[in-house]
Amino acid sequence: MTTNTFEDAQKFGRENMDLALKSFGTVSKGLQAIAVEVADYSKKAFEDGSALVEKIASVKSIDKAFEVQSQFVKSSYDAYLARMTKIGELYADLAKESYKPIETAFAKIK
Repeated sequence: MTTNTFEDAQKFGRENMDLALKSFGTVSKGLQAIAVEVADYSKKAFEDGSALVEKIASVKSIDKAFEVQSQFVKSSYDAYLARMTKIGELYADLAKESYKPIETAFAKIK
């Protein structure tokens, strides 16, 4: 009788460790994807800012400089919203995927 209890506890512990490892693996992959997305956005924003400086330096009038600046602000804002939406989706996916192993464990208990 004691052997079954010990084996059951050992099996339960092993299953929980497997679930934790799966969840940690999912979190790691999700955070890596988010980090890549943030790094890509930062690189793109820096490149766009550098291009803006070059464009403004080459214009002949203040009006044209304001026009270039306004276009940059609008496109930067649109790019920011799109990228933050994507990063938000990555966080939501991360939460769903990392919870799946735990959800599976709770389903087995019921």
